[in-house]
Amino acid sequence: MKILSASHIRDLDKYTIQNEPISSLELMERASLSFVEWLINKFDKINKTIVFCAIGNNGGDGLAISRLLLEREYQVQTFILHDAKSNPTDVEINLKRLKKIILVQDIYNETDIPDIDSDSIVIDAIFGSGLSRPITGIAAQVVHSINQSKATVVAVDIPSGLYVDTYNPNTTIIEADFTVSFQLPKLSFLLPQNARYVGEWHITDIGLHADAIEKARTSYYYTDASIVKSLVKKRDKFSHKGTFGHALLVGGSYGKMGAAILATRSCLRSGIGLLSIHIPACGYEILQTSAPEAMAMVDKEEKLISDIDIPDLTKYTAIGIGPGIGTASQTAEGFKRLLEQASKPLVIDADGLNLLSEHKEWLTLLPEESILTPHPKEFERLAGKTANEYERLDVLKKFCSDYKVNVVLKGAHTAVANAVGDIYFNSTGNPGMATGGSGDVLTGIITSLVAQSYQPFKAAVLGVYFHGLAGDKAAASKGYTALIASDIIDCLPQAFIEFGL
Repeated sequence: MKILSASHIRDLDKYTIQNEPISSLELMERASLSFVEWLINKFDKINKTIVFCAIGNNGGDGLAISRLLLEREYQVQTFILHDAKSNPTDVEINLKRLKKIILVQDIYNETDIPDIDSDSIVIDAIFGSGLSRPITGIAAQVVHSINQSKATVVAVDIPSGLYVDTYNPNTTIIEADFTVSFQLPKLSFLLPQNARYVGEWHITDIGLHADAIEKARTSYYYTDASIVKSLVKKRDKFSHKGTFGHALLVGGSYGKMGAAILATRSCLRSGIGLLSIHIPACGYEILQTSAPEAMAMVDKEEKLISDIDIPDLTKYTAIGIGPGIGTASQTAEGFKRLLEQASKPLVIDADGLNLLSEHKEWLTLLPEESILTPHPKEFERLAGKTANEYERLDVLKKFCSDYKVNVVLKGAHTAVANAVGDIYFNSTGNPGMATGGSGDVLTGIITSLVAQSYQPFKAAVLGVYFHGLAGDKAAASKGYTALIASDIIDCLPQAFIEFGL
C-alpha cells in the first residue's frame, strides 16, 4: 500500500471523479457506506450513536453516515458545528436529505454542546484530511467535550485535528478509540506519538481509481501481504544447501550467550543453507547443544569477542554482528577490523550499534547497503535527537543517504528505510514482542535472507514482516504478557508456510 500526502489524497479524489466518472456526491456516498458497513459489523443497535459534523467534506460524510444508520434503524443524534459562512454543495445536499428524516441540531456556542453518555458511540466527522490549522473556538470546545466523555469514539477517515503528514504542536485533537480511514493509511497513523489519537485503525476500500494510485509518487509505503508475495522466492526442486547461502553470525559474551543463540536459531529457521557462528570460548558447548545445525568458530578469548580477523570473508554471503557481544575495548577493536575487511553488506544490531555510536567515525567504514537495526534510543545515539517523530523520519532519510545504508527503525510499525529515501512501515507484530531477545531474533532472520541473495533492502522489509507475523501467531496461543522471543522463532515455520515457503 502507498501512503500518500494530503495533497495527493485530494488529487486522487479529483482523478476518480473525473475518470471513473463519478460525481463528488456519489463518491461521498460510497465512502460513507463503507464506513457504515464497518460500523454495523462492529457495534449493534443497542448503542446510541451521536454524530458530530462540521460543514466541510468530512462533515458531509458524517451527515450521510447519519442517514444510512437511520435507514438501518440505529438510534442516531446528529449535531452540526457552524464555524464558517457557507456549506459546500455536497454537504448542503446531504444536510437536506438528513433533515427529511430527523432534526439536525446546531452547535453555535458552548451551551449547544450535548451531554455524552458513556455507553454512546460518538462518530467524529468534524474535520478531515484537508485540515492544516489548529482547531480553535467552538470546535475546540466540542473536541474537548468528546475527549472528556467516556463514550466510544470512532473517527471518520482521520481524527479531527490530526494532520495527515505533518506535525501539529496543538494537542486539541480527537482521541479516537477507532479510526476508519478511506482507501489508504495516513502517515500520521504509523507514528507512536499519535497512538492516543488514532486508536485502532482500519482501512475501507471506497474504489478510488487504481490508475491514479499507481501513478502517485511517494516515498512512504505500508508493507502488507501483497508486497510480501511479490518479493518472496520459491524453492526449486533441485536446490541444495549451497543454493541458500552461507551466513556468518558474530555474537555472544559471558552472560549474554542467549542473544547469540536466539539469532542463530532464527537464522536457521529462516531458510539459510549453511551457518557459521563466531563466539567466545565460553559459548562453545552452549551453541553446540542448543543449535547443532550451526558450525562454531571459537574466539581466542574465553568471555568475549576479540579477534574477528577471519581469513576468508568472501565465502560468506552475509554477515550479521551484534547480539550479546558487549562493548569491551577488545571487542571494539575486533569490530573495527571486521568493518575494514568486509566488502559485502553487514547486518548490525545491538552492541554493534552501540559501538558505532561510540565511534561515529567508523560509520564511513560501513559497506554500502549494510543493514542497521536500531530501536529509537539506539538511533538517537547514532543520528542525534529530534523534536518529534516527523522530524525523525527526515533524519532517518538523511542518515541512510549519507552512509548509503538501510536502517530498520524498530517499533510498533517498524520503519525500513533505504539510501534513496523510501520508507516501508510494517503491518505485522504486537505488543507482546516488546521483550528481551526479540531484536536478536530479527537479526537472525534478516541475515538469513541476505545470505539467500535477497537484495538487502528487500531482505530487511521481508525480515521485519515475517518477524512480526511469527510474533502474531505466537500471541494467538501465548497472549501478549507471556510471549517470549523463543516463541517467535517457534512460529516462524507457520509464518513462512502462509506464503508457500
